[in-house]
Amino acid sequence: MKHVLAIAIFLFSLQSFAQKPCEYTTDVTDSIGTYKSTKEYMIAEKNFAGTSSYIFFSLAVADGMPLLNVQLIQKSKGFMKANCFDKNSKLFLQLNNGKVVTLLHIDQENCGTMLRDDKGFDNRLTPGTFMFMKDSFEELKKSPVSMMRIKYLTDIEDYVLKKQFTSELNNEVYEPETYFIQNIDCAK
Repeated sequence: MKHVLAIAIFLFSLQSFAQKPCEYTTDVTDSIGTYKSTKEYMIAEKNFAGTSSYIFFSLAVADGMPLLNVQLIQKSKGFMKANCFDKNSKLFLQLNNGKVVTLLHIDQENCGTMLRDDKGFDNRLTPGTFMFMKDSFEELKKSPVSMMRIKYLTDIEDYVLKKQFTSELNNEVYEPETYFIQNIDCAK
């Protein structure tokens, strides 16, 4: 009986970390090349004292090169510092197994775009595109991500990734720790 229970628990844990089917929001092939990108997925959310910030990931493949698109969204009626991406920006992922995976930003500077909404909030949208290092795919398939560090042009920010959270923005449930385990094959 113990063996049956152990096998059932093992199969359930494999199923909970299984690769999800890829859902692409963009899939283009033309004379310039090919590009496809997955649906954006919320990785982090902060709401404090009238200021909100969100980080979304999407996996992409451009002419066979796997990429991670990062979208930072800040919303506030007060001052917001600009976090800029440049050629020296990096994204570090601390895995639960103790390893660190590093992604390098493409050679493009971006400090975001500021938009004011009809409620008087300033919204800064800052996109970034990061390249995977060789062999990082296998590590990201094996272990959940516990922390993320983003090195900007002039600042560094750390984020503790939650196992699961319900977003205050859209009331959806997200599982950032296992994002790569569930989706990394979509960037192939």
